[in-house]
Amino acid sequence: MSRNLVKPRIRLPLDEDFRPPMLHNHWFLDAVRKSGKEEPLGIAIERNDGLTSVFETVVSTQGYDTARANLPYVSLLAKTLLWQWGGWKIVVGGPKTIGNHIKDEYSQGGKRAFDADFMGGVYEKPFTVEVVAFDDIPEPKEKRLSFAGHLDGCRIGFDAGASDRKVAAVTDGKVVFSEEVVWNPKIHSDPQYHFDEIMSALRSAASHMPRVDAIGISAAGIYINNRVRVASLFRGVPRELFEKRVKNLFLDIKKEWGDIPLEVVHDGDVAALAGAMALNDTKVLGIALGSSEGVGYIDGDGNITGWLNELAFVPVDLNPMAPVDEWSGDRGCGVQYLSQEAVVRLASKAGIVLEEKQTPAEKLKCVQKLMSDGDEGARKIFETIGCYMGYSIAYYADFYDIKHVLILGRVTSGEGGNIILKKAEEVLKLEFPDLATRMKIQLPDESYRRVGQAVAAASLPALK
Repeated sequence: MSRNLVKPRIRLPLDEDFRPPMLHNHWFLDAVRKSGKEEPLGIAIERNDGLTSVFETVVSTQGYDTARANLPYVSLLAKTLLWQWGGWKIVVGGPKTIGNHIKDEYSQGGKRAFDADFMGGVYEKPFTVEVVAFDDIPEPKEKRLSFAGHLDGCRIGFDAGASDRKVAAVTDGKVVFSEEVVWNPKIHSDPQYHFDEIMSALRSAASHMPRVDAIGISAAGIYINNRVRVASLFRGVPRELFEKRVKNLFLDIKKEWGDIPLEVVHDGDVAALAGAMALNDTKVLGIALGSSEGVGYIDGDGNITGWLNELAFVPVDLNPMAPVDEWSGDRGCGVQYLSQEAVVRLASKAGIVLEEKQTPAEKLKCVQKLMSDGDEGARKIFETIGCYMGYSIAYYADFYDIKHVLILGRVTSGEGGNIILKKAEEVLKLEFPDLATRMKIQLPDESYRRVGQAVAAASLPALK
């Protein structure tokens, strides 16, 4: 596979060894189709409530030159789809050699054992890989969440950030009160702290309205049927207490408010919803470059899909010496390329010395200050990240129907954000002109800031 990794046409100032999956995948698929020796392959992934998503492609018939690239191609494809959709069962329909390879990767001690353990915990089922014939792939079963910007009645929107919490009181679409309070939920081991802080924010907003008809909550993490599965906000809570007190925390809060409509949604999806509301359009992919890479998506009907969209775990670089994600142990994952981690990692290549005692956020601010002072090394950092962004968007476009890409997060603050945007657009225009003509990449504008994530969160529940 390494012999066929395609070099980007755009030069990355600080990463000449970067090899994006999009270019390799298109090389592979073109070669297979031109050979005339192809056979179909499908991947179905089942998640909660029997919901199933399906992706179909082709691979090379065994015995031909291109067949040696089948396994790495399908390996990355399966991982990408798993972290896009989420799920506890992968069904591989096609050649048994390929299906058995994926089964081995997700077995205990296999290359993807972390992914299997993580997803099994999220969906509370043993992780499974099944190998079937292509014709026996399960039918897709999707359920869109109809969060299309409901703003009728008296609503509360709560945005649970890692360093501050925001709340808004919204009456028939008009913000009558908003508040931002600094907090540090990750260090607290007692779930009562989280319960009390959230209830305090909700009561503060409620005091500015005659009644409360619905509550919408935006929070980092994975939430299924309003139950907490994985969330950094509760990182300090011991596992036993998490199971007893945190898992159903938002269901308990709903009871406290008389069982009015309440919805908890991944903050990436809420950010994308806020963008869709501000743009008054659909097919929006939101990519937040913060402490990690956060992603959300609004489909063509203006709805949230219910997928995980945890693309921070998806590799965007096939370079065999790409940096390793400290959590999953995999190389080239988006978290190392589209977050403040990328800024810190590239700083040394740019000749910028950062103090070891500084936090990643403080190091980012230091680089951003250098950028505002005209430092050439800092400029190269953001140019390189902009190239990462362009090639990653092109890869994501194979899996999402995208009309707008909204890039946001603390890494995009200041002039660095404009450079990221410009380089990403340059990549699309040169390498993927068809994508450049049908999608628009943009930074949040004033209308997005006016809508706000807390207000978008308020619009999540439909009134009974």
